[in-house]
Amino acid sequence: MTDTTVQTEPVIIDRGGRFRMKKRINQGLFWLLMLVIVLYSVFPFYWAIVSSLKPSSDLFSVEFWPKNLTFDNYKGVFSEQPFGRNIMNSVITSVSTVSLCLFLSVTAAYALGRVQFKGRGMLLLIILSVSMFPQVAVLSGMFELISMLGVYNNLIGLVMSYMLFTLPFTVWILTTFMRELPKELEEAAIVDGASPWVIITKVFLPLLGPVFITTGLLAFIAAWNEFLFALTFTLTNEMRTVPVAISLMSGNSQHELPWGSLMAASVIVTIPLIFLVLIFQKRIVSGLTAGAVKG
Repeated sequence: MTDTTVQTEPVIIDRGGRFRMKKRINQGLFWLLMLVIVLYSVFPFYWAIVSSLKPSSDLFSVEFWPKNLTFDNYKGVFSEQPFGRNIMNSVITSVSTVSLCLFLSVTAAYALGRVQFKGRGMLLLIILSVSMFPQVAVLSGMFELISMLGVYNNLIGLVMSYMLFTLPFTVWILTTFMRELPKELEEAAIVDGASPWVIITKVFLPLLGPVFITTGLLAFIAAWNEFLFALTFTLTNEMRTVPVAISLMSGNSQHELPWGSLMAASVIVTIPLIFLVLIFQKRIVSGLTAGAVKG
C-alpha cells in the first residue's frame, strides 16, 4: 500500500503541472493575439499623427516620433481651403441623416415588429434587399431625382442620398429589437388608453435607448465617411464634405501629393468619431448585446 501511494503521487503532480503550463501558454497566446490586433488597429492612426506633425522635408524619414514638431500642416489645411466649412457640412448632413432615419425607423419598426398585417415578411425582405444594392447601381437614378428636385450641390440632396443606405439599416435593426419587447407592456398601455405614438415614445423608446444610440452612431459613421454620393452631388468646395475635400487636396505643383496636409486632415476628422465612441462606449456595448439572451 505504501509503495503504491508513493508511485501515484508524482503522476498527480505531473498532471497538475502540465495543466498549469498549458493554461499559461494559452493565456500568453491570447494576450499576444490581443497585442497584434491592437497594434494593427491603432498603428495606422498613430503614424498619421506622427506624419501630420512632421515638416515636409522629414515626411519620408522613418521616425516613431518627429524630432522637429510643427503644426504647419494643420494650419495649412484650414488656410488653403474652406476645410472648416467642409467639416460643418459633414456635421450637418450626418446629424440630419441620423435624426430623420431614427425618427422614421422607430415608427416603421413599431409597425413592422408589433402590428400583424399581410406581407410584413416580404416588406422586411425588400427593405433588407434595398440596403444590399451598391451605390453605383442607383447613382444615375439618384442624380436624376436630385436634379429634378433642384437640390443638386445642396446639403438637402446629400441627406436624401445618404438616407438611401442608412434608413434600411436602421429600420431592420430596430425592428429586430422591437419584436423582442414584452407584449404585456404594450397591452397594459393599451388598457390605460395609450395611443400608438404614446406607446412608442413613453413605453418602448426608453427600453430601446442603448440600441437607439448604437444604431444612430453606426448610421452617423456611415454618413460621415460617405464619399461617392458626396462627390457626385456637390460641385463647389463650399458644399463638399470632408471625405471629398480630403481626396481633392493638391500640392503646390501638379505632381506633388501633400502627405502632411492629408494626414493632418485625416486626424482632424477621425478624432470626433473616437470621442463619440468613448463617450457612448457603455451604451454601445449594451446595444450590441441587447436581445442576445431571452427569458
